[in-house]
Amino acid sequence: MKLKNKVALITAAGGAIGGSQAQLFAQEGAKVAVADIDLSKAKVISNQILNNGGESFPIKLDVKDSNSWQNAVKEILTQYGTINILCNNAGANFRVEFEEQSESQFREIIDVGLIGSFLGIKHTVPYMKKNSNGVILNLGSLASIRPQGGSPGYASQKMGLVGLTRSAASSFAKYDIRCVIISPGHVDTPFIRGDNIYSPNGWETSIENPENYSKRLNDTPLGRLQTAEDIAKTFLFVASDDASMITGSMITVDGGAAI
Repeated sequence: MKLKNKVALITAAGGAIGGSQAQLFAQEGAKVAVADIDLSKAKVISNQILNNGGESFPIKLDVKDSNSWQNAVKEILTQYGTINILCNNAGANFRVEFEEQSESQFREIIDVGLIGSFLGIKHTVPYMKKNSNGVILNLGSLASIRPQGGSPGYASQKMGLVGLTRSAASSFAKYDIRCVIISPGHVDTPFIRGDNIYSPNGWETSIENPENYSKRLNDTPLGRLQTAEDIAKTFLFVASDDASMITGSMITVDGGAAI
């Protein structure tokens, strides 16, 4: 097992990408703290892990709130004694043009995706340092590679994660703590298909609209959208000792979309 007895804290783990990570990590022997702002969604994923013979428990976590991080970490230490892996998945987006995006929308995107990831690192690194080992994985996107017009908050969040990743990698390498950003392309999940509070989608933006789906598909040279499982498998590889010399890097899982 690639992650036997490792303790992983996975944010937004009630969603498609985080949930896939949680289940795959558990299959590979990790003890998984399934963290999400919606505790009911975290419980669903955690129960699936437990029913499959894995180790897990759900945590309510608002990544924007330092106190929430502190409480979550305390729960994990009580349950498992340490933290080895942090997966920062939480994100938000409001798909409007630059001039249409409000200050509150911009701040929400930055608070969830960038400041939330910063807080996660701040609250978990002390325990990784005690272990003289750890892995921090940040979820990027195509906007981390080629930010374009529209949603300046999302472009700023995802480009900001590149800097945060490199800063953490440089700061903590001496403790054998690695930090990597993994940037998916067009992933078929509710984030771009459904309509929810952190990623509103109407007919103009959802891939339920065949025109939007085709546009994203045509932007992917390998000929299919990515799945949450595609991303989870990459997170697993980078979290494992197979990637022990990878840090400060960006790994793209985009079917060639960034070419």
